[in-house]
Amino acid sequence: MDHAETFRRPIKTIGAALFFAAILVVAVLIRGHLDLVEVMGRLVAARDWIRLHPAPAALFFAIIYVAVTGLSLPGATILTLIGGSLFGLWTGTLLVSFASVIGATVAMVVARYFLRDFVERRFPAVVAKVNHGVASDGARYLFALRLIPVIPFFLVNLAMGLTRMPVLTFAWVSQLGMFPGTVVYVNAGQQLSSIETAADILSPRIILAFAALAVLPFAAKAGNAWWSGRNALRGWRRPRRFDYNLIVIGAGSAGLVTAYIAATARARVALIEQGEMGGDCLNTGCVPSKAFIRSAKLAKEGAYPERLGLKGRLEPDFPAIMRRIERVIARVAPHDSAERYRGLGVDVIKGRARVLDPWTVEVDGRRISGRRIVLATGAEPAVPPIPGLADMEPLTSETLWGLTEQPKRMLILGGGAIGCELAQSFARLGCETTLVEALPRLLAREDEDVSEAMRALLVADEVTVISGAGASAFERDGEARCARLTNGRSLEFDRVVVAVGRRPRTRGFGLEELGLLEDGRLIVDDRLRTRLPTIYAAGDVIGQMQFTHAAANYAWFAAMNALFGDFRTWRSQAKAFPMVIYTDPEIARVGLSEAEAREKGLAYEVTRYDLAELDRAITDEANRGFVKVLTVPGKDRILGATIVGARAGDMLGEFTLAMRHGLGLNAILRTIHPYPGWTEAAKATAGEWRRAHAPAWALALSGRVLLWLRG
Repeated sequence: MDHAETFRRPIKTIGAALFFAAILVVAVLIRGHLDLVEVMGRLVAARDWIRLHPAPAALFFAIIYVAVTGLSLPGATILTLIGGSLFGLWTGTLLVSFASVIGATVAMVVARYFLRDFVERRFPAVVAKVNHGVASDGARYLFALRLIPVIPFFLVNLAMGLTRMPVLTFAWVSQLGMFPGTVVYVNAGQQLSSIETAADILSPRIILAFAALAVLPFAAKAGNAWWSGRNALRGWRRPRRFDYNLIVIGAGSAGLVTAYIAATARARVALIEQGEMGGDCLNTGCVPSKAFIRSAKLAKEGAYPERLGLKGRLEPDFPAIMRRIERVIARVAPHDSAERYRGLGVDVIKGRARVLDPWTVEVDGRRISGRRIVLATGAEPAVPPIPGLADMEPLTSETLWGLTEQPKRMLILGGGAIGCELAQSFARLGCETTLVEALPRLLAREDEDVSEAMRALLVADEVTVISGAGASAFERDGEARCARLTNGRSLEFDRVVVAVGRRPRTRGFGLEELGLLEDGRLIVDDRLRTRLPTIYAAGDVIGQMQFTHAAANYAWFAAMNALFGDFRTWRSQAKAFPMVIYTDPEIARVGLSEAEAREKGLAYEVTRYDLAELDRAITDEANRGFVKVLTVPGKDRILGATIVGARAGDMLGEFTLAMRHGLGLNAILRTIHPYPGWTEAAKATAGEWRRAHAPAWALALSGRVLLWLRG
């Protein structure tokens, strides 16, 4: 629990106590001073007239109710209470139930007639996607909205009118979904009709009636979740006993963290991995790439020792560098080893897993069962179907670590984070490196100034950068290999690395047969549940933020929801998510970029600090780059921070902490930072913001006071 939450809890408790105290005070005042004789007299007169004219009264009430709901006017809840007060539980429920559905259907048809064609013309892609979902699961979704009023009913009526849902389906589902709430509200109205004195307001039957109103949304939500889960698992035979509390498929970052959390909670856990423990991060991703980058950085520094007043150059030894990477992996491997996890109580199973049903997994012919299953199968490099590419023996971020000889000419496809990191490193180790990006600029998700900074630093390392043109074909000319670009240019190379992105690893695990994939994508909700409520997923396989630290973050939610979801669930989130590109200098960001803020229509201010002014950057001969912070106009609340600099990833931590816990730039400014240090860049940026927002009147007053004090 963070400090902000610790602070909010007593505030919520105090607020709730004051709220209920206010209710009691109002109740006492009403009891002592409110004369209900006139109000109750009118209700009694109305009920007497209804007893003499039941049919006209019921018809008149129904017409009023249909008119209010059909025109989407406020007041349906009050009318429901009045219906219970005037007509009683059974007649009131009957009238309100049918009148509300008729009115809702009228509102839905009116919205369809006047608005649907206009909306479909303006937003065809969005409407097509919504209609696809309505066609496959619209009735259940509408039922849940009716049962649990997440949004006002009149908005549901209008929204459904914009879809292709049949009118009869809308009507009968609404009838069923609204019925429980109708009964509870009509009953509350009936109880109100029994009030004769102010003292009756605090009578047990009145309190119970309104307690039912308070409990209804929670009971409906729980009931809907139970019914949805039961319906999703219909047709499957549930085992009477389970071998495990949790079966985790995949021993990468997400799988390891999930298994660790489950084992810590004393659950019986099976962890299945067909490859190497540690997954991509340890064996082909984070660990080897950062070791490679470190060697390349030293090679760059060793090529220009005079910058630091030294003599003697360092010569790269490519085979030795690749052997060093193997040693680094071997040294880190025990942290993720099967022996370590078996020591934690996890059953580590080597083999290929296939999910047979919501509770059963087959591993090389052996079947095991678990109450819950977590998919953590990761992702794999995407290799586009470019003609001739397969004949070039393309390397990827997974396979290039098998190189033993240094290529003379290296071609990198893809100007994202992986492509830029590899291009710079190969160039620093002496390869003639060309980077090709089909989009107009590198790092397309970042701001333009960041993209330009990346291009400049790659060019400074003698990387040939080609953007706005992709590879259209590959061919051989004798021993030579050649790539044809869409701009008509040809490039000769010795080896090609494909770094155009990664795709979730979903095929071959039985997910297709279970209906868990949509267009090859694994669909999960905000609790990381798949369409089968016993199967969860975490990490790169869900296709969201494909970073090791994101996988570990989501693994916590997957583990906790899978283990304890029958009692409580947690909505997955990645508030203030940091990401780093490990080029030299590094590029790091947390929160919004300027482009994202503009897309969201958010107003923002930019505070920028040049690292050329930072003392520590000057001493390290690394004074390139900048810190850019987005804040709410006129306030110090941080919307996002971007850093381009030698230690950007380390400097970003302070901004991430501030955003995660609701601290602003003033808090950073008041924090003592060691000198000379890289983190002083955060304080300097906060100082720039403070100076720009210092009130002119206060400075003027200060100057006058100090002048007066001098005499």
